Amino acid sequence: MMPLLFANIGEESLIKRVGGMPEVKKHLENLGFVPGSRVTVVTAMAGNLIVNIKDSRVAISREMAQKIMI
Repeated sequence: MMPLLFANIGEESLIKRVGGMPEVKKHLENLGFVPGSRVTVVTAMAGNLIVNIKDSRVAISREMAQKIMI
């Protein structure tokens, strides 16, 4: 298991766990980051990520990407 931050660009990964404070976890869940979902990193810019999740593109910060375990 490793943070989403270290995923290879273009490689689909399975979310295993989402950590962080309850409000952060709820925000990520609302965006679709729930265990069992598939996520693909599209690009990384200055540590921030753009990912495909549930047929949507979402930009997340480096800090949030560290809380999503794949």
